[in-house]
Amino acid sequence: MTQDIISYFKSLQLEICNALEIADGKSKFILDEWSRPEGGGGLTRVIKEGNVIEKGGVNFSCVEGNLPAFLQKESKTGNASSFLATGVSIVIHPLNPWVPIIHMNVRYFEMNDGTWWFGGGIDLTPHYVNEEQAHWFHLQLRNACDKHEMDFYPKFKKWADEYFFIKHRNETRGIGGIFFDHLNENATMLNKSGLFNFVKEVGNTFAPTYLELINLNKDLPFTEQNKQWQLLRRGRYVEFNLVYDRGTKFGLETNGRVESILMSLPKMASWEYDFVPLSGSPEHQTLHFLNPKL
Repeated sequence: MTQDIISYFKSLQLEICNALEIADGKSKFILDEWSRPEGGGGLTRVIKEGNVIEKGGVNFSCVEGNLPAFLQKESKTGNASSFLATGVSIVIHPLNPWVPIIHMNVRYFEMNDGTWWFGGGIDLTPHYVNEEQAHWFHLQLRNACDKHEMDFYPKFKKWADEYFFIKHRNETRGIGGIFFDHLNENATMLNKSGLFNFVKEVGNTFAPTYLELINLNKDLPFTEQNKQWQLLRRGRYVEFNLVYDRGTKFGLETNGRVESILMSLPKMASWEYDFVPLSGSPEHQTLHFLNPKL
């Protein structure tokens, strides 16, 4: 099944890139194949300066080799010596501030002692929160989860709300989504094949969901004030990815390719000292949605 999982992730990367190129209508993904000295490698696809996408990346990786010391405690037997990790990671930073940032990651990990698990999720980070679209986005994720286990969506939504939280800002990164990790036969009612089908469901949900959000927002007019707010919200995104993101930490700690690991960062972001949006403004409403205590 490992080879089936790897093959699916490769095909998912290609299908999503093709869909995003059509949606953008201008830019094409550039391909960057890379190898890891310790074992394995990947294919990074990056798109930039398009009609819709300012910068985006869709990364496939399959790395293997000696098990890092920090992962020894995850071993089923305590005697694992090698690992394989594969998956697809996506981050899209749009040009128009009314189009949200989106992130998806689906991944599989195994050790040579029989330990294995799936992880991943999808979350949305609007620069301006549209509650109707936020509800619709979550409905797509609920529908995907409910096809496999009815408790997946509430459990994984809660996990996402807790995970995608910028603690030092006391605010959520966006409107959440679903997040799951260490899913195996002991963690759910599903066997390995069933969990693989669930992960495929999540992966296949990405393109139609995000393309609908693109089409709803890509042609909306925006001002310089909207762009400046977009840069500030991107700054929050950068903070989360560099301080808390598990994928970033795993990639750096396993000597992954830095350019591919940091593809999630936007082309441009901004920080302004003690910025406080005007009360009642769309910016203030969005910040209040992300941090109700403000």
